[in-house]
Amino acid sequence: MFLKTRPTLATVGKRSLALAGQKVLYTIKRSGRARHVRLEVRPETGLTVVVPSTYELNALPGVLQKKAQWILQKLAKYTQIPPPADDKELKDSDSIPYLGSALKVVTRRGREDVSSVRLEANSLVVTLGPGVRAGLLLEQWYRIQASRLLRQRADELAPRLGVSFNRFLIRGQKTRWGSCSNKRNLSFNWKLILAPQPVIDYVVIHELAHLREMNHSKAFWQLVAQYCPDWQGRKQWLKDHEAELAVLPAF
Repeated sequence: MFLKTRPTLATVGKRSLALAGQKVLYTIKRSGRARHVRLEVRPETGLTVVVPSTYELNALPGVLQKKAQWILQKLAKYTQIPPPADDKELKDSDSIPYLGSALKVVTRRGREDVSSVRLEANSLVVTLGPGVRAGLLLEQWYRIQASRLLRQRADELAPRLGVSFNRFLIRGQKTRWGSCSNKRNLSFNWKLILAPQPVIDYVVIHELAHLREMNHSKAFWQLVAQYCPDWQGRKQWLKDHEAELAVLPAF
């Protein structure tokens, strides 16, 4: 989730396997960096199996059978979450997530060609001009909030860690929450704005720590723990809610 660079993966193809009586489709990818078989279950792609470049694929079914319970639990968790509608009309009293809480939506139709999103207490007032899609307007608002808040936290936390960064980017990555490049550029997923503030701080600290330790060594995690003592709980929160954050907001 927090890789500095994206490893090169070669797709081998798709296969299926019966796990506990359930047919499971999965994608196989080879990686020159992988040393062991790695399983990934995501809402957008289902089960992906990453194997080392020289791995014997005939051994794969046995590995998946041993991990059957974990795989089926993950798949069930993701498939229970309804996919977002492409253009669902927001209604008053609908709720959408923001910083770990739910905001009540108040929608208004503007008579002029002016659209806006305004946060008022625990409500989000959405004014839509003629022909404006609520989903696009809200995503833009989320991205602006994410850019403002994450940049603010990065600027505040960087001096504490004794580091500095170059570019700061907000993106819509599908498979990671943040990244730190070798050029000292930081990137963050805009959907972090849906998570509680402590979780956001953990991700920011994680990426800032890479500016001192460009790896996931023991020294790196000790550095993270120094500035975020309960990082394990916050990391676990992200793992537990990854599916919800990946498909929200559903407009």
